[in-house]
Amino acid sequence: MQITGMLYGAKLLKLVDFPTAEIRGPEACDHEIKDLIARHGEVFVKPIFRGGVGKKGKAGLLGRAKDLKTALKEKERLYFIEHRHGNAVAKSQGVTFEGAVPAEHEVYVSIADSTRFRAPTLTITHRGGMDIEELPKDQIVEVPFDPLTGLKSFVITNALCDLNAPKEIVSPLAQNLPKLWDLFHHNGMTTLELNPIRMMPTGKGSLTPVACDFKCGFDRDDPRIKRLNLPNDLFAVDYSDFEQEINQLRTYQGQSDVSVINANGTILAPTFGGGANSLVTEFLGDDAIISSDFGGNPPYEKMREVMRICLKHWLKQTNVLFIIGGKANNTDIFVTFRAMADALREYFSEHGPTPVYVVIGRGGPNLSRGLLAFKDVFDSLGLPYRIFGFDSAMTDVVRYAQAADRWMKAGGREMLARQMGVEA
Repeated sequence: MQITGMLYGAKLLKLVDFPTAEIRGPEACDHEIKDLIARHGEVFVKPIFRGGVGKKGKAGLLGRAKDLKTALKEKERLYFIEHRHGNAVAKSQGVTFEGAVPAEHEVYVSIADSTRFRAPTLTITHRGGMDIEELPKDQIVEVPFDPLTGLKSFVITNALCDLNAPKEIVSPLAQNLPKLWDLFHHNGMTTLELNPIRMMPTGKGSLTPVACDFKCGFDRDDPRIKRLNLPNDLFAVDYSDFEQEINQLRTYQGQSDVSVINANGTILAPTFGGGANSLVTEFLGDDAIISSDFGGNPPYEKMREVMRICLKHWLKQTNVLFIIGGKANNTDIFVTFRAMADALREYFSEHGPTPVYVVIGRGGPNLSRGLLAFKDVFDSLGLPYRIFGFDSAMTDVVRYAQAADRWMKAGGREMLARQMGVEA
C-alpha cells in the first residue's frame, strides 16, 4: 500500500462523495481538537506513517481521548513514534484526530486486481474492524466483476446475502459502495481497502456507511494517477539515494522497478522482465546488489539515464555487470542496449576505467544489432565479456555470471586491473 490512513484517504473519498469520519491533521490547534471532541464525544489519535505498515492497532498505536488534555498527551506519545512489523520499520510523521463514529455494525471492503480471477474483485465481509486473515472463510466473499460494466449494486447485494449479513446494512452499502469503483478505476489504483466502514445511524431509522480507515495502492506507471495531484514524497517509501533517483524516472512506457538487495553485493544485474527478475534474484542471493525490472520497451533516453544511475552508484564495487532478460516480445533490444552501452562508455570517459566482467543474456527484436552495439563498446574499453543469445538457458547464464564473480574474487579483478592500468 502507498497511502494509508484517513489524512489523504478522506480527501480521495470525497472526490466520489463517499462519507468519511471527520478528520483533523497534525496542524490542528487546541481549539479545533476541543471542538471535534465536543461534537463527537471522543476522538481517535492515529500516527501518520508513509507507506503500508500493518498491525498498528495491535501494537498499541491508537490513542483515544474524551478530553483535550488526554488528546494532547496521546499526540505527544504518537507524533514521532517508531513502528516495526516484520522486516518493515516506519517512523511516524505526525498524527491525525478522527471524530468517533457510533455504530453497531462494521464492514470490511476492498477492490483489487485479482490474478486468480483475472478481473477486478470485490472482497467484503460484515465482520469488519479486524484482520480478515483471522476470519473464517465462510464469513468473507470474493466476487470478480466485469470492468466494462463496473461494480454494480446487485453484485454487492448478492455478496451480502451470501454472507447472511444483517438486512439493515445491505441497502446503504449497495447504494454507496459502487462509488469506490469510480475512485479505483479512474485514478490508476491497483488496490483500495476500507476497514472498517462503520454503519452509523442517521436518526431516521436508516444507516449510513462511514469510512474510518483507508488504504490504497497505485500503478505508478498509469498516467491517470496524475489527476489526483498527490505529492511525490507520498510514494517515497525507500530512502536510498539510488532508489529515489530511479523512481523519478517512472513513465508510462517502460518499467523502472528497483530495490537494493545487498549494498555490499558484487553482481550488478540490470534485469528485463518479471520472470527473469524472480529467477535471477533467487539464484544470485546476496551476491546481487539490486533487484530490478527495466522491461516494457523503455525509450532510449530513459534507459540511458537508468543505466547511468546504476553505474554511478554501484560500478566501483561490481565484479560482474550482468545484463539479463528473457526473449522479449515488444522491447526493441537495439534501442535499450545502445542506450546502456552509451551510458557505460560515458561513465568510463568521466570516471576512468574500472575492472569489471560483463555477461549478457537476452533475446528479442533487433538482438544482433543490440549485441554489436555493446560489443563495440566493450572492445574499445578493453573489458572482458561473454554474450549469450536467445537459445541459451537462463539458469546456465546465471551460473556463468556467478562463476565469473568467483573468478574475479579469486584474483581475476587484480589481474584485469593490471591490464587496464588501474587500481583493483
